[in-house]
Amino acid sequence: MMDENLNDLAAFLAVAEARSFTHAAARLGVSQSALSQTIRGLEARLGVRLLTRTTRSVATTEAGERLIRAVGPGLDDIRNGLDALSQLRDKPAGTVRISADEHAANMVLWPAVQTLLPRYPDIAVEIDINNALIDIVAERYDAGVRVGDILAKDMVAVLIGPELRMAVVGSPDYFARRPPPPTPQELTQHSCINFRLPTHGGMYAWEFEKDGRELRVRVEGQLILNSIALMIDAALNGFGLAYLAQDQVQPHLDSGRLVRALEDWCPPFSGHHLYYPSRRQPSPAFAIIVEHLRWNPKYRP
Repeated sequence: MMDENLNDLAAFLAVAEARSFTHAAARLGVSQSALSQTIRGLEARLGVRLLTRTTRSVATTEAGERLIRAVGPGLDDIRNGLDALSQLRDKPAGTVRISADEHAANMVLWPAVQTLLPRYPDIAVEIDINNALIDIVAERYDAGVRVGDILAKDMVAVLIGPELRMAVVGSPDYFARRPPPPTPQELTQHSCINFRLPTHGGMYAWEFEKDGRELRVRVEGQLILNSIALMIDAALNGFGLAYLAQDQVQPHLDSGRLVRALEDWCPPFSGHHLYYPSRRQPSPAFAIIVEHLRWNPKYRP
């Protein structure tokens, strides 16, 4: 295949991964119509159908799957080789893609990135907020962020934030109507704001620990949400108890707009870690971002 068709192959891989022309076009920074034309041209040159399109989804054909297996690793090698060339530049350059959940993006990544970018104008950072656990290699992210350092053996974990604590919180109005639960088991008698897990679609069970005893409580209430901001707003407005990271609600605790319950059942635990494949040859831009994010309590608030 001619060299100028490498971009067409990359476009096909983006659509296959996203299973959507809309999402792939947004990732590539092109219009959906232009992307569709690119794929049709590639299919015409190869003489086979690579994608099956419906009104709701896009799926790869058998030929498409074979093409992914044949060229996917090779394109990754080409990208890594081009990234390595940036070592020859006077200044580090390139785009670093990081997948993180809403909490990590707001509380850890963004505060660090906004102090880094002015110093390195040739580095670009893409933060993709995704609350699901994804395969960063398959989705072609440079790194991901998750709580704790328990990862697959072929991953490197770098601590990028302080210890975390969870907090059960409710508004003063709510607790005026219903007294705080003395133990986690009494949460079943309260109206609680559920969080729907993005990976499997189930409800998140609230986790507690005290004196070596661990409990998981499945709560009930009128609200089921998948947004931290909405959960905080619902708790502030007295719709029930919410289970959130303490740093997310600390301003409201300080102002008295939210009140904690079961604090002695919420011990601290290991904070956010940046993780990436150990076999990855880091570009200078990526190495700079890792070092900037690395947690050091002496120099980071």
